[in-house]
Amino acid sequence: MPFTWSARATQTLSAAALSALLLASAMKHFRDPAFFHQMVPDFLCRDDSGARPNGPCAVMTRDEWVALSGLLEAGAAVGLLVPATRRASAWGVTAMFTVFVAGHVDALRRAYGPDGTAGQRKVHSVRLPLQVPLILWAWSLRRPAPGPVGQWA
Repeated sequence: MPFTWSARATQTLSAAALSALLLASAMKHFRDPAFFHQMVPDFLCRDDSGARPNGPCAVMTRDEWVALSGLLEAGAAVGLLVPATRRASAWGVTAMFTVFVAGHVDALRRAYGPDGTAGQRKVHSVRLPLQVPLILWAWSLRRPAPGPVGQWA
């Protein structure tokens, strides 16, 4: 009996793989939040020490932004696994990855600044371009996979 691989099976596998990536990232947000600190732009971070004035967008601390993005990634990972919520989750993940580009650009700018290290420059020079395939991957999951005639994915 020949083995056939359907578009629906391909999409399900792709959604599961992206979900696993998002869950791994979400876990890292809580196990090692400092790893993500550089990707949160300063203008978004509230400073309660009084060392600098808070702008209108500084509504949460850096740790709170990292935790929120970890929760969003975990929720999106679950949403991608459920066929009924996959489309909405794919749109959300696409938007989330697109918004994350701003954080990666800011981290790259700081890495090449006077306080940046060679390690930071290397890491952020690789991480920023990786956003493009992630965005395209999430974008590819937003449409239902073709299934049997008369049925939705």
